[in-house]
Amino acid sequence: MQEFVYYSPKDLEFPLSEEIKVSSSKEELDNGIFLISNDKEIEAEVYTKDVNFYLQNTQDSIAKQIVNIPKLYEVAATKYDFAQDISYSENIDNKVLLISTQNEAENFFLQIEEDEFDLYNLDINSDVVKSITGSIGKLTIVVNRNNKDTTIEVNQIVWFNAQEEGLKQSGTFDPLESSIGDVLEILRKNISSYEYKKFTTYDSTICQYHERREEICSKCEEVCPTVAIVKHDDVKHLEFSQIDCHGCGGCISVCPSGALDYAPTSRESLFEMSKFYKETHPLIIPEKMKIESLEVDLKENVFPFSIDGEKFLDESALLTLTQISGSQVIFYSDFISKGTGDAIRILNDIYQLKYKKDAIIVAMDEEQLKQALEQVSFVEDSYYNMVQDGFKKREVFSLRLKNIVGEEDLGKVRTGEHIHYAQVKVNESACTLCLVCVGACNVGALQAEAKDNTLRLNPSLCTSCGYCEVSCPEADCLTIERDIIDLKPVWFKESILAKDDLFACVECGIEFATTKSIEKIAKMMGPIFAHDPIKERTLYCCADCKPRIMMQNHFDQTKKAELNG
Repeated sequence: MQEFVYYSPKDLEFPLSEEIKVSSSKEELDNGIFLISNDKEIEAEVYTKDVNFYLQNTQDSIAKQIVNIPKLYEVAATKYDFAQDISYSENIDNKVLLISTQNEAENFFLQIEEDEFDLYNLDINSDVVKSITGSIGKLTIVVNRNNKDTTIEVNQIVWFNAQEEGLKQSGTFDPLESSIGDVLEILRKNISSYEYKKFTTYDSTICQYHERREEICSKCEEVCPTVAIVKHDDVKHLEFSQIDCHGCGGCISVCPSGALDYAPTSRESLFEMSKFYKETHPLIIPEKMKIESLEVDLKENVFPFSIDGEKFLDESALLTLTQISGSQVIFYSDFISKGTGDAIRILNDIYQLKYKKDAIIVAMDEEQLKQALEQVSFVEDSYYNMVQDGFKKREVFSLRLKNIVGEEDLGKVRTGEHIHYAQVKVNESACTLCLVCVGACNVGALQAEAKDNTLRLNPSLCTSCGYCEVSCPEADCLTIERDIIDLKPVWFKESILAKDDLFACVECGIEFATTKSIEKIAKMMGPIFAHDPIKERTLYCCADCKPRIMMQNHFDQTKKAELNG
């Protein structure tokens, strides 16, 4: 297999590297096997739109184009190598539910063949849809007709002026959003073969909803526009339905810990692709923005970066791209998701404090894009790269932000409604170092240090979930200052929140607990055991000595009774 092929009916004005097969004849390529192609009619594993877009619009010199075109192929190959978006298929029969008015139904019937579908028809004006469950191919609808509930099982639904709960399910289509012809084309295509992809990956070990005693976080489920993410509150588990997922990625950008990642373009993939954007102005273009039909002048050094979904980019991914490119980044999208919007605002606040420039320039239409292309510039002294292998989302952002801050005090920035950072505070006089808070923290922000018996915090890793706060057994002990990032060196260092000496067993001398915990227990139980000096002494004994002296006391008392007997 030759990895890269460039096809154009017109000959290029300059040569490309030998790793790219260049041809102006489709016949010449008919028997070839390729990984990446610039033309969707050439058989290859991946079709990259960036190459043609760049060549047709760039103002780079010929010398730069010769260097940059292979880079665009490498970007596409890197994405392909790291992608985890596994394809699946589903068998779909021809049972279709039509929900419409009488006139709409008549128009629909005029455009289908007799017996083309096994059709059920509901009248919007008289029948009430009470619930829809399942996914495309296996949909169950409960309908109230003449005050009687009826259950209908179908494969797909055509719903004129569909209600929101209908569109949340895969397999529901509204002709008023396009046309009857477009919907029929989709129905027929689905019946012949329905394919879908895996869009999310999930790590339950750092999820801030999974198996916690209280609901601390369910941001992903809140922002999901479909039923692709469902939470089960009885066991605190998330259920993911890839067949119902639109692939927008909105859940990724609001996930505080990085438990969710985007299968087509993971954080690791984004990092590897970002390496090709050094000393360029990255132009991020989501699939829905139709790069093929976009005609704009790309000033020198502007380099396209096509992505699938538009909502998955978080603060860690965006900062990685800005730092490696050493430039402002243009994000061309007519919609900014809640998580990505917060991430952009936070990064821009940070960059303004440090560099007096925005990190991300958002362009929501072609006019704004043209302005952004004129405005975009390199950010002096902002380049930074590092090894990210093995680091979680919060750790990557912390290390990259630490480089920006250096030894300065840049002030504070506020985080937002959908992205949270925080500072944990501990009343040391109330803390017994029981370390319940450490066990509650699954992102490593709170740590225990055995060498000096301390409770420590790295605030740059804290997600502000609050699980440590609700888990702490002591009153007025642990609190959280939410939604701040303190841009100074101590924010990225472990600070000591509480410290205590170890208490030595009064019998054997082994240190077995913190002094404050023993004092607390003794204060509670001392009055109860005051009549019995031995029991009172056990309050200050280790687990091995406690039963031993209790048994010895029982033996002594029994023997004494026998002697006095």
